[in-house]
Amino acid sequence: MRFFFSEPSATLAGGTSATTRPYYNPRMTLVEVTYELQGPLRPEQLRALGQFANTYGLRRFRVDEHLNRLSFEYDASRLKETEVAHVLRMARIPAQRRV
Repeated sequence: MRFFFSEPSATLAGGTSATTRPYYNPRMTLVEVTYELQGPLRPEQLRALGQFANTYGLRRFRVDEHLNRLSFEYDASRLKETEVAHVLRMARIPAQRRV
């Protein structure tokens, strides 16, 4: 499991701000979790993942077809890993185990 912490933006001359890294809410703790899949995802399962993107706190997902893995980045201050796993089950995504 990887953790990502946000970084505040820098203030430039003239009062404008710039971000040295992608800026997120300072209270947001981003976590990435990866699951091994039982098999390749079917088109309807990929569509279900797109719907999962509407879940509050989810940032992004990545499918690795070669390793048969699915990774999610989410805001741990809003979602728990058990909630991510629950949504996967509801979408009938064949997650075998967390890696």
